[in-house]
Amino acid sequence: MSGKKKYRIDFLYRPGTTMSDTQALKLVKELRYVAGGCFDVLPEYQCLLPDREALFDKVIVVARRPDGRAGAFTSTVLIPVEGVGEVMHMGLTCVHPEDRGQGLTHKLSFKLMTQYILKHRGVREFWISNVACVLSSLGSIALNFGNVYPSPYNPNPPSDQHLQIARTIDRYYRKDVAINDDAVFDPKHFVFRGSVRGGPFHKSTRDKSFYHRYDEVNDFYNGIMDIDNGDEVIQVGTMGPRTVLSYIARRRKSPRAYSRPNTASNLHV
Repeated sequence: MSGKKKYRIDFLYRPGTTMSDTQALKLVKELRYVAGGCFDVLPEYQCLLPDREALFDKVIVVARRPDGRAGAFTSTVLIPVEGVGEVMHMGLTCVHPEDRGQGLTHKLSFKLMTQYILKHRGVREFWISNVACVLSSLGSIALNFGNVYPSPYNPNPPSDQHLQIARTIDRYYRKDVAINDDAVFDPKHFVFRGSVRGGPFHKSTRDKSFYHRYDEVNDFYNGIMDIDNGDEVIQVGTMGPRTVLSYIARRRKSPRAYSRPNTASNLHV
């Protein structure tokens, strides 16, 4: 679509717990329509499963076109981790080809962060995770969240909480975050070896479209994973009011590009 469009941004907290079966299946159908424009083969997991119970642990933000149809969404998974609490796994973001170039990824992320914090978490920071081989996604997490490990901007080793979250996902939540059963978790580098090999998320190093704009991001993550092998990095970090304020400040300073964080500002817990 040419020109900027007005979108309604809907925030849905654990929608499966409040929707009827009919409402939930309608939502899933809309999300599958959006995702269908992003994948050659639709991944059967997360919010794309035609099952209301699959929406019990999700926080979903949907961007709706002026006619009410979904054009983009982001869907996260709430994961309980012993000794840590509820972790928000930054799961799946899709923007339909007809809706690209509208800045929807940032609008979805901002709505997700602000509404989840204001309505469900308050002022205390909490933990987030992300599993990806897409370098632009890894860079976005490294730049916009706190205490992210592994990250080119964090020289510190992982804390006990970082390790507990990564190991919990490895042991109990592979299916929820689309990690192959036969993938091997490398705790030294926080990488799942062969995580998406042969699946719809498998990328090639020859495809530069998913690279980040900063070379240090690409060099760092390419240095710890083998994309052609289907490897993925698991990132663990924190989010809270300060994260949102930092995000806003960087966007105002450079709205069309990420600003590199100061190391100190990226290490708060």
